[in-house]
Amino acid sequence: MQTNKIVVPLMSEMSARGEAPEYLFWVGCAGAFDERYQKVTRAFIKLLHHAGVSYAVLGTEETCNGDPARRAGNEMLFQMQANMVMETFRNYAIKKIVTCCPHCFNIFKNEYSDLGGFYEVIHHSQFLKQLVDEGKIEADPEIFNDKSIVFHDPCYLGRGNQEYDAPRNVIAALKAKTIEMPRNKSNGLCCGAGGAQMFKEAEPGNKEVNTERTEEALATGADIVATACPFCMTMLTDGIKFKNKEEEVKNYDIAELLAMGLGL
Repeated sequence: MQTNKIVVPLMSEMSARGEAPEYLFWVGCAGAFDERYQKVTRAFIKLLHHAGVSYAVLGTEETCNGDPARRAGNEMLFQMQANMVMETFRNYAIKKIVTCCPHCFNIFKNEYSDLGGFYEVIHHSQFLKQLVDEGKIEADPEIFNDKSIVFHDPCYLGRGNQEYDAPRNVIAALKAKTIEMPRNKSNGLCCGAGGAQMFKEAEPGNKEVNTERTEEALATGADIVATACPFCMTMLTDGIKFKNKEEEVKNYDIAELLAMGLGL
C-alpha cells in the first residue's frame, strides 16, 4: 500500500519478516474510504515518516471496530465486530494504537476493556503534540503567520476524554492567530454527527446542528476551521458549503495543517 512515494508498512509483511512496529496506526473507516478524509490519512502518514516513527497499518485486515453499531444500540453487532478486531490484535501482539478518529480512540481506550481488550491508545492530536514537544516536527512559522484558525472540539475527544489542549498546542506550533468560538472546550457544541447521527436522517427541528455550529465558526472571522475528527470534518465542510463560504473559509484537520507547515 502506497501514498505518493511513501511506502506504508503493513503489519502482515512486518510480521512475516519477524519485525514488530511500536505503533499500530488504526486508519478507520473514514480514513480508508472517505475521499476527503483520505487526505488526512496521507498527511498523518507523511508526518509519521518525517518524524521517523515505527508504525504499521493492518491494510485489508482492518475492519470496523463496532463503534457505530454500539452508538446505534446494536450491542450484538458491536461485540461481534469488536471480537474480530481483538483477535487480529492478538495475532500481532498489538499493544499501542494511534488513530486520527476520536470515535475509534474512545472505543479502544474506554470500551474494549468491557470485552477484555486493554491497549495504550493515543489520538493523533496527542501524538502530534508529543512529536512537536520532542522537536521531531517543527513547522515553518512563516506559512500560517497571516492566517487565523479556530478549532472545533470533537465531542469524543473533548467532553468524552477531557482532551482539549493537545490539538490547540499543535495549532499553536503553526504560529497562526488562534481564535475561540464562544462555545468551546467543555461547553463546545457537537457538530451533529456523534452518537451514530452521522448515519441517519436528521430529526425534526428548526435548524441542522452542523449549520448552527458552522455559523458560530464563521462568526469568528477565521480563515481556517480546524478539526480533529472525520465526522466533524464532514459536518463542518458541509456547513461551510451550505453557507456558500467554501472559497473564503477552509476546513482542515490538524494533521493537514501541520504537514502544510512542514511543506510536506
